[in-house]
Amino acid sequence: MQVILQVDFPYQGPWGDEMTIAMNELAESINQEPGFMWKIWTQNQETQKAGGIYLFASAAEAQAYLQKHSARLKSFGIPTVDGEIFEVNTALSQLNQAQFIK
Repeated sequence: MQVILQVDFPYQGPWGDEMTIAMNELAESINQEPGFMWKIWTQNQETQKAGGIYLFASAAEAQAYLQKHSARLKSFGIPTVDGEIFEVNTALSQLNQAQFIK
């Protein structure tokens, strides 16, 4: 069953286009993660938070990625990483224009 992984953490920048440049290599590497389907990158300069919404093929793959990503972020000096995994209600999501990879 496909799942959503929601992650957020304190982040001091860079933001916007500068973030795109700074995180391009990381973004490319995420594409290679087992079970990864897509990610929406999130950022809020006002609250100094960043993160993402991911779609994974299974909860086990999402959990494995969350552990790996949390360790990576902590190695960058980010003190706390909040992550939560949600099952996807595909029928209702598609009713509201969500697109999934089969």
